[in-house]
Order: sequence, then C-alpha cells, then structure tokens
Amino acid sequence: MDITKDEMLSMMDVAILEPITTEAQIRSLAEETLRERYGFVCVHSLHVKPCFEILKGTPYKIVGCVGFPMGIIKTSVKVAEVEGALADGASEIDMVLNLGAFLGGNIQLAGDDIAAVVRAAGGRPVKVIIETPYLNRDQKVAASRLVKDSGAAFVKTCTGFSPDPMALYEDVRLIRQTVGPEMGVKASGRMRSYHRFISMVEAGANRVGLGPSGARETVRGWERAHA
Repeated sequence: MDITKDEMLSMMDVAILEPITTEAQIRSLAEETLRERYGFVCVHSLHVKPCFEILKGTPYKIVGCVGFPMGIIKTSVKVAEVEGALADGASEIDMVLNLGAFLGGNIQLAGDDIAAVVRAAGGRPVKVIIETPYLNRDQKVAASRLVKDSGAAFVKTCTGFSPDPMALYEDVRLIRQTVGPEMGVKASGRMRSYHRFISMVEAGANRVGLGPSGARETVRGWERAHA
C-alpha cells in the first residue's frame, strides 16, 4: 500500500496528553503543526484555547479530549467539558467509554453517556476510545457496535494509559469489520514509525494517533521510502 505525504499528514492526530504537559509544550506543538502540516492536534480540554490561538484560521483542527483518560466521570461533567472545549476552539472530541459500566453490564448507561456527548458536540465528530487492551474479542465487537449505535463518528483503540497500550492490526481490522466501511476508525497506541502507520491504514484505520516524536519519525519514514 502507498499513500501520498499529504494523505498521510491529513490522517494524523498528533497528541500531547501527559499529565505534566505545560502550556509552552502545547504552543510548541501548535507551531510544529503549522510547519509540518499535521491534520489534527489532540490535547486536553484545558489546552484547547492556547492551541487555538495559534491555529485559528488555518486548516489544522484541534481535538479536545474529555473524561480523559479514565472515562469514569458523570455524563453531565463530560458534557460540560465538551461545551467548554468547543467554546475554546475544538473541532472534534475524543472521549473515553465508561468501561466500568460497559464491563459491568450497564450497557444503557455506557450508551447514554456516549449519546449525550454526541449531542453536546452538535455535529462535530466524536471519537470514542474503547481501550482495547482491557477487552476480549467479543467485548471489542460489542463496544464497537455500542459506539456506532450511540451516534459517534469514530471508534478509537487506546488512550495510551492502559496496560500495554498498543493498537494491534487485528484489533483495527476487527473494529472495521464490525462498524462497516463508512464509520471512522482511529488507531492509537505506540505509533512510532511509518511501517506501523501504514499497517494501521491497511487494517482499516482512517485516522492515526501519534505523539510528536512518533509523528516526526513517521514523516521521516515516508520520506526515506519515497526517496
């Protein structure tokens, strides 16, 4: 499989989400996005505004993370966080599935939680992280179906904070087979090379989450492959 550099960049969600992230680092990532032309910057809701101050009026969009990374907060709090992130300039929302509700059999609560965030997003894409490292095959299928049925735009694999948070080719392919060809699938988890990026796209991802160093290495890998 081959893609153009512009196609690759347009699929990149480049994230800084560590708890020690400073505003200076957020601004640096936004400036790097202007230079490197990453499609999306993914940050905590608190950091949307300083990022938007730099990217406003450009083609590059900001993804605000809500209920991150645990997902176990009241729906009303997630909704308030969505509203704040959108007011500060976010174009998309990444949220975390309420795994405790889902695994405990309270599917109604887990689904209602997603649906409330989707409504609050007002038509902006919502990506729901199902944390694949915690789930078996049947649970991955059920979670993906729940996300689709709840009106979200994407199923996403990992936050990066779960045990061994690696997006697997098999998981991405399974999610794609479950949700069909039209829904978005985001692969996130140890994306640090062009080879990994391409393997996720081949499996069915149309968005890939990376850290800044992984994004830079992926770009270098594309350039080496096309030299």
